[in-house]
Amino acid sequence: MKRLGILGGTFDPIHLGHLRAAVEIGQALSLEKVYLIPSASPPHKTEVPISPFHQRLAMARLGAGDSPLLEATDLEGRRSGPSYSIETLRHLQKILKGDFELFSLMGSDAFLEIKSWREYPALFEYANFVIMKRSGVESHRLEALLLSLEPQVKKAREGDVYTTAAGKKLIFMATAIMDISSTRIRKMVSEGKSIRFLVPESVREYIIREGLYGNKNGNH
Repeated sequence: MKRLGILGGTFDPIHLGHLRAAVEIGQALSLEKVYLIPSASPPHKTEVPISPFHQRLAMARLGAGDSPLLEATDLEGRRSGPSYSIETLRHLQKILKGDFELFSLMGSDAFLEIKSWREYPALFEYANFVIMKRSGVESHRLEALLLSLEPQVKKAREGDVYTTAAGKKLIFMATAIMDISSTRIRKMVSEGKSIRFLVPESVREYIIREGLYGNKNGNH
């Protein structure tokens, strides 16, 4: 059975924190591929202006580069309306061939908001979830949320692993801590500051070439 990972996000822009976490988890869980899925219309960011989908997809593809593990896809760009995770998971179930097991990667800060996601209980019928521990998010808050999702969530014997009624796993994992955020990168570009070593060089060059984020002088 193929083990496949998905990492969704706005990716405005994708940065080394996203990419490093995807690689570390992919290797730790022996995933055959981790798909980077830029959100076409993020339902939780309706008040924040974002770059056009084609530019965020282009940056995700540049970020994946020639990695044999990572691959960016335009899956959500093919659908109209808000990009709901449950619809993406259902679509993947239809289009992926052969026997496979899905692992959805997300940060612990995003996981704390999961009850606000559309049809959130159904998410755990389609994929295992890998929650990346982030600084500032306390473990006891995450465990309390987990146990409140459904009565059948139980802690497994192995480390920070829980199981759901559908037999899916909820796995907490620590990855290299890289204090990088897309918000900060956009701000730095708008202020004319260097973003070298925060994003892949190909992404940095794309941002300059496309004049993204209020690029003041192109010297980033």
